Amino acid sequence: MSEYDYDFFVIGAGSGGVRAARIAASLGARVAVAEADKLGGTCVNVGCVPKKLLVYGSHFAGELEDAMGYGWDVGESSFDWATLIQRKNVEIERLNAVYLRLLETSGCDLVYGRATLVDRHTVEVNGQRHRAAHILVATGSWPFVPDVPGKEHAITSNEAFYLSQLPGRAVLVGAGYIAVEFGGVFHGLGSEVHLVFRGDRILRGFDSDVRDCLTHELSNQGIHLRRRSQVASIAKADDGELTVTLADGGTIRTDLVMFATGRNPNTRGIGLEALGVELADNGAVVVDDYGRTSVDGIYAIGDNTDRITLTPMAIAEGQALAETLFGAGPRTASRVDVPSAVFSQPPIGTVGLTEEEARERYGEVDVYRSTFKPMRHTLSGRDERALMKLIVDRESDRVVGCHMAGPDAPEIVQGFAVALKVGATKAQFDATIGIHPTAAEEFVTMRTPLTETPRAERPERD
Repeated sequence: MSEYDYDFFVIGAGSGGVRAARIAASLGARVAVAEADKLGGTCVNVGCVPKKLLVYGSHFAGELEDAMGYGWDVGESSFDWATLIQRKNVEIERLNAVYLRLLETSGCDLVYGRATLVDRHTVEVNGQRHRAAHILVATGSWPFVPDVPGKEHAITSNEAFYLSQLPGRAVLVGAGYIAVEFGGVFHGLGSEVHLVFRGDRILRGFDSDVRDCLTHELSNQGIHLRRRSQVASIAKADDGELTVTLADGGTIRTDLVMFATGRNPNTRGIGLEALGVELADNGAVVVDDYGRTSVDGIYAIGDNTDRITLTPMAIAEGQALAETLFGAGPRTASRVDVPSAVFSQPPIGTVGLTEEEARERYGEVDVYRSTFKPMRHTLSGRDERALMKLIVDRESDRVVGCHMAGPDAPEIVQGFAVALKVGATKAQFDATIGIHPTAAEEFVTMRTPLTETPRAERPERD
């Protein structure tokens, strides 16, 4: 290794890159990390963490309203967007410092600046070249904005975290998790919200019953769902008001347009193409199960591989790669039964297969589904319902899918993800005593599978 400055050079100090760097350093490797922006990547700065803080902030208006049903006289209340953003910024700065400390204490060298690949063993940052035996590309992803006239008047989720004021009216373009999460945030804080999307339903890729449940709840709350719609143009008036013209000729007047139309791997312009690293059409780095690219010595993990674009997955991939290169031997990060959440209102937690996927894979499955009013709303009077669903492979009795939409869904499903990971059967779910009264106990008390009727025709089960 004497011909190299480093054993391991990581491009990108997001969660996955930092984990890979720290593990490699702990195993004796000489490690450097290059970062052109703030430490922590998307998740810490313009993703998971600040989003969850805004979601928390948006809950309080509803909770103050619910409190009256329990005898509380909360009086007048008001909300200040600037305070929430300032407090959020302080927390993000604290986390940036935590990431810096983690790298420093692990013995990694931090190089600030945009890194480009010169060859398969050379990285250039700020005009200085660094030689490394192994190079990891962990540059994450970036919001995609469609090319429509007036797109310069719109923002993405990156800018939404730093708005100077709360919009009175907001148009969110898209129907994925970013759109529904920010829709809930803005609506909860008092904005008039329109979701504009091309399809018939939100959250493509999630279980159909979950999609239907959340679609109903968002509409019931007063969020305007503009189905089968596309933005044709955006115009800005002298007073700052925006007019969104839809493909069908309809218009929406608003104070904010935010595109939440997906994210693309952030891989262009760093030298991958010139070196012959294979990329997918959307820029995703093509890798094998071990994170190896088509060029020996160059690896990729996380969102820029466009596989499972979740922070914990990037962390697992980073650790597995570091242990493979510098540890006891080859190891991969499991991509089976990876749980995920959508911090919508109500939130979603899910792990395993959707009903559609399970029927395709196993043929005969049993589906257990329960819908009910959460106990807290029996006194609050809020018209909100929760959904819980289990999918079971009939032949083995193994639970292969667990889905929930309702209060605390992500917290609840995280525990059941362990059960799916170890191959728990429905009989074992049934043998588990529920904690009463909780919503979570519903997962171990559903006894009667739904009949084999088309999903859309099934009656709700309370």
